[in-house]
Amino acid sequence: MSAQPLPPPPGQPPSAQPPTAHPAPGHQPPGQPRRWWALAALLTAEAINLLDATIVQVAAPRMRADLGGPAAAVPWLTSAYTLPFAVLLLTGGRLGDRAGRRRVFRIGVTGFLLASLACACAPTLGALLAFRAVQGTAAAVIVPQTIGLIKAMFRGSETARALGTIGPVMGLAAVAGPVLGGVLTHADLFGSSWRAVFLVNVPLSLAVLALAPLLPEDRAPRRPGLDPAGSALAALATALVVLPLLAAGRTPPVWTAAGVLVAVAFVVHQRRGARRGADTLVEPSLFTSVRFPAALLALALAFAATTGLGLVVVLQLQLAGGADALTSGLTLLPMSAGLAAGSLWAGSSLVRRYGARVMPAGVGIMAVGVVAAVGAYRTGERPEALPYALAAVGLGQGLFTPAFFATALKPLRPQEIGSAAGLLNAVQQLGSTLGIAVLGRIYLAAPSAAGAQHACWAAAGVLAAVAVAGRVMSGAHDPSPAATHRPDRGPAEPNPTEANSSEATGTEPDAAESGGVSDHREATHAR
Repeated sequence: MSAQPLPPPPGQPPSAQPPTAHPAPGHQPPGQPRRWWALAALLTAEAINLLDATIVQVAAPRMRADLGGPAAAVPWLTSAYTLPFAVLLLTGGRLGDRAGRRRVFRIGVTGFLLASLACACAPTLGALLAFRAVQGTAAAVIVPQTIGLIKAMFRGSETARALGTIGPVMGLAAVAGPVLGGVLTHADLFGSSWRAVFLVNVPLSLAVLALAPLLPEDRAPRRPGLDPAGSALAALATALVVLPLLAAGRTPPVWTAAGVLVAVAFVVHQRRGARRGADTLVEPSLFTSVRFPAALLALALAFAATTGLGLVVVLQLQLAGGADALTSGLTLLPMSAGLAAGSLWAGSSLVRRYGARVMPAGVGIMAVGVVAAVGAYRTGERPEALPYALAAVGLGQGLFTPAFFATALKPLRPQEIGSAAGLLNAVQQLGSTLGIAVLGRIYLAAPSAAGAQHACWAAAGVLAAVAVAGRVMSGAHDPSPAATHRPDRGPAEPNPTEANSSEATGTEPDAAESGGVSDHREATHAR
């Protein structure tokens, strides 16, 4: 599956808004009917951002064939969107804190609309990649505003109801994305071919802009700094690590080493800023224990494996199997459906009963599905058993993701929640980009069923690393949700993420998780 912004923990999406955020003076939440129309605008905006990550994955080979360019350019059509999305999420949240979330939201949707039109009219592959990057930048501006605007519009129990609608909408978007991409490309409406996958954003974006005046203005009570140096270091480190992996030829390891050094410089910069009392891009206290870094690694690797596998399946079907876009989209449907079913099951009962123990079970089922895909590809270029293997991968991911977020967010203090949610969201996008780069490159080195097997074995190795990282992140927790003592924090204390069911780690069922159905939670830094 393709990259998506960050899934919520089971039940509700984690809030990334500072606890004291409030509507700007003079603005009150809209009236009862208007609030729900305004909520529809926010949900539609999130859905189209997720759709644009998944819908292109199936249509990408046709885009490359029409516009020219090597097969190695196909992974770029997704990564050009997800990479700026990942890098700029935290900064996008800050912009809403400073300038007003409604204002920034409208600017982002307008930019996304114009970028979608530009993508649909792109005359060359290079132009399309540039416009995709603009789309990703706009998405990073839109997504972090949603939670704060919902909290500004709703009060009391209605807040939980409103936040609870995000998950199902994101789940539907993730399941529909690959299929819709295949259907639109195959239908060739008015001769538009793949361009229709971008044109579908136009009426949806216009509808969001028409409803946007119903949103209240909302901003943080204190205008935080943007930390431009931290943003630049984070962007440079990401580019130095990811871009060489996306390159068609062999690249010197010095680029990766340089990326690691810049990442270290970023960490040093954040720690120094925190000691001086300056605004930093992330909350340094998140890294005082090994657990949260292990959580970031586990999330990045999990989405690298599943997103990269989805791309390999599409490439194999279209480049070597001779399948069309519609067939490719339908082939990925079992993976999406399995993910939705697994998420519903985990969110409604399993995580409540078994806590963190659901995580390794989900990873194990994903690994079984990946190994089954290896066996399926031994039978030919278009294996009949592949959909069953993909359904297992999706089911495992659906079990893993709600349990992961419940475990990752549970020990955090209130002031860490916003920064943690933003980091998790960004790392999920980055992991998806890395999976596309690495597994796509492995497959394209031998574009055949044998190459697909190699990529699947690599995905299995990545999942083994996910299991290790998951064990580290949950090792200090009692795997049962009934745990009452945390060794690193002394006696049991109120769980900050459970203080409000709309932000919690999972007390209500969430049918929403999808492929990383991120979806997408607030990337604002809570200070």
